[in-house]
Amino acid sequence: MAMDTGRRSGTALSEINVTPLVDVMLVLLVIFMVTAPLVTQGVEVRLPTAGAPPLEERRDPVVVTITKDRKVYLNKTEIRPADLRARIDGIFRNRAESDREVYLRADADVPYGVVVRAMAEIKRAGVGKLGMVTEPLEEAR
Repeated sequence: MAMDTGRRSGTALSEINVTPLVDVMLVLLVIFMVTAPLVTQGVEVRLPTAGAPPLEERRDPVVVTITKDRKVYLNKTEIRPADLRARIDGIFRNRAESDREVYLRADADVPYGVVVRAMAEIKRAGVGKLGMVTEPLEEAR
């Protein structure tokens, strides 16, 4: 007994097979469901400590340090906060864009606004990469 599929023999199949499309869409849905909470959830840390491993240092790192009494040091030389941008611009004038990297070390008791102003001056000097130096968490040691 033969079964009739409603098609005549010799005609082309004009329907799209959606099964592979549905499979791919389900896989993508699962991936987004797993990664969405990771993107929206914040990490609770007590600044300025961090549990991240230290970054590799590049040659001649430029370090800006802000002490508790708001003194600003460029590497180990004390400078006026107003001179920060000009001094950093002078250091990086002959370096490539990809080689402009500064590490910012600020005391935990320095007000947030002072740190943000220093970051803004560093960015205005043309620095592409600005890293914040922190102490590792006690549990990470």
